[in-house]
Amino acid sequence: MRFLGTLRSESKDMAQLTVKQYDAIEDAVVKGRRIGIWRRGTEYLIIPLALRVVNRRECIDTRHPATGANLRLWLDEVDSIESVR
Repeated sequence: MRFLGTLRSESKDMAQLTVKQYDAIEDAVVKGRRIGIWRRGTEYLIIPLALRVVNRRECIDTRHPATGANLRLWLDEVDSIESVR
């Protein structure tokens, strides 16, 4: 995995991702690649399906690669993002 950094959130509504982090998420969505997301001490290895804004909050709609379960992760709750190669 390649560490892409932590998120900064000065506002409750929007997380602050770097351009590199947005590019990694968008690339993973387009190519169906996995990313690792740390949230509240738990690592999620997921396949992102879409990056969107819902009620002024950014989220990633994802799928678990082994179970196929859908999961929505809110970016303002994410601690860090890593790309999986």
